[in-house]
Amino acid sequence: MAQNAVVAPPQNVLQLSANGTVEVQQDLLSMTLVTTRDGTDAGSVQAQLKAALDAALTEARKNAQAGQLDVRTGNFSLSPRYTREGKINGWQGTAELVLEGRDFPRIAQTAGRITTLTVGNVGFGLSREQRAKTETEAQTLAIDAFKQKATELSKNFGFAGYTLREVSVNANDGGPIRPRMMAASAKSFSADAQVPIEAGKTSVVVNVSGSVQLK
Repeated sequence: MAQNAVVAPPQNVLQLSANGTVEVQQDLLSMTLVTTRDGTDAGSVQAQLKAALDAALTEARKNAQAGQLDVRTGNFSLSPRYTREGKINGWQGTAELVLEGRDFPRIAQTAGRITTLTVGNVGFGLSREQRAKTETEAQTLAIDAFKQKATELSKNFGFAGYTLREVSVNANDGGPIRPRMMAASAKSFSADAQVPIEAGKTSVVVNVSGSVQLK
């Protein structure tokens, strides 16, 4: 009866990883406008929310432009209020409108023209184009760093070089847009005023990890 061949574990295999980091200006603004209504009748509260949201949508769509100012609705909720005895004594609802894009002045000015909602939060991030471009730059840095580290370690261990066994590449741009709560109303963003918002920078990190065969 034939016995299974014993496979010897690989020898002189080195595990390593390297990062490439590129700091870049955030070029995507996301502004959430919100309103709340309350009353004793659920239908009335819902109708008020819908009217406020419809008016805001009508105004926002006038300046909408793909990639520069995209308009979408956010959360729309209606929930009961209870007395201490557990009985419903009213209703409260919330409606949101999200303005998002790369044209910061256009977004701020549009928010200033909307009178039925107020600014709930403002967040910044990277557009798809900026993220792809920056990831490519960070990836190049990470691969170069990986190769340099593999070469140096090979020599330090007394080997002439190495061959690549396996590798994985992972990117991290710091996550999605991180909103900041705003106390200002949408009216404070007047069309003629200087834009009271400024994006910061974020780091895009690409990690290259894997194993090499020393030789």
